[in-house]
Amino acid sequence: MSDRGFIRHVVFFSAKDPVDRARVYEGLSILKQNPHARVLEVVENSHVDSLSGEVDVVVYGEFDDEAALAAYKAHPLYQQSIDLVKPLRELRIAADF
Repeated sequence: MSDRGFIRHVVFFSAKDPVDRARVYEGLSILKQNPHARVLEVVENSHVDSLSGEVDVVVYGEFDDEAALAAYKAHPLYQQSIDLVKPLRELRIAADF
C-alpha cells in the first residue's frame, strides 16, 4: 500500500443523534486496548473547520502491515466496538494508506 513502512488507517464517524456523540466516542475508545496497532488514537472532532461539520469522532491507527491491520479487525475488541457504535452512527468513512 505504501512505501513508508506502515499503513495508516483513518475512520471518520458521525452520530445519528448529537446526544449520542459521547457514547460513540466511548464505544470507539475500546479500540485503544487492541494490541495490534502500532499507534491508535480516538479523538473528538474539534469542529474548527466551519465548512465540514459532519464528523464527530476520528479513529487514527498505524499498523506495521496489512496482516497487523487484519489482526486488529479480527480481535474481539473490534467487534465489541462495532456492536456498541454501529446502532448509534450515521456516517462511517474509512481510508487506508
